[in-house]
Amino acid sequence: MNKIILNISMTTILILSLMLTGCLTFHKVSYEVKLKSPNEGTVLLTTYDIRSTAKTKKEFDEDKDNLFEYMLKSDKFLSDQKSQGKEILLRKLFIDNGELCGQGEYNFTDIKSVEGMKYDGGFHYLNLQPDDSVISTNGTMIKSNGYKRIVWDSTFTELKFTMLGNPFTKGTEFKPLAPYFNQNKKK
Repeated sequence: MNKIILNISMTTILILSLMLTGCLTFHKVSYEVKLKSPNEGTVLLTTYDIRSTAKTKKEFDEDKDNLFEYMLKSDKFLSDQKSQGKEILLRKLFIDNGELCGQGEYNFTDIKSVEGMKYDGGFHYLNLQPDDSVISTNGTMIKSNGYKRIVWDSTFTELKFTMLGNPFTKGTEFKPLAPYFNQNKKK
């Protein structure tokens, strides 16, 4: 069985959107961070309903190649993630209710490699933009005019949060990638 990873974190999506003409997006993303110590542990990342915003066939083909070849299969993706402090343990794509979803698991030795999370004074926290939409968390949400922050005290050994990526509202074009996943598996 091929082990396949999809580690589409918010940071990765930003980098992809800058590198490619088209862009990969998703409905929501969930993180489960299991701590071995305050600064190291393992992350299980799950993205739901992965789609493309490409406008042309060429852009769409680039998005499919980037997802199915680079992220899913290549050693280069593994080394690129390692250089960002993420040792990939698992990568896979799967279909759930007709939508393409992805899951990745990685070890880290610096909590900052997990979406810029920080540990200070016995607290883990994640700073977010005011317009970022947190669907759920097992931490405490603090809101202010300039940012949102999720905070977990030192009693937590598992830090969880789920964020909305794209609501896929009517009137916007997003190309589902689920139909192309099965074609890709047969190659």
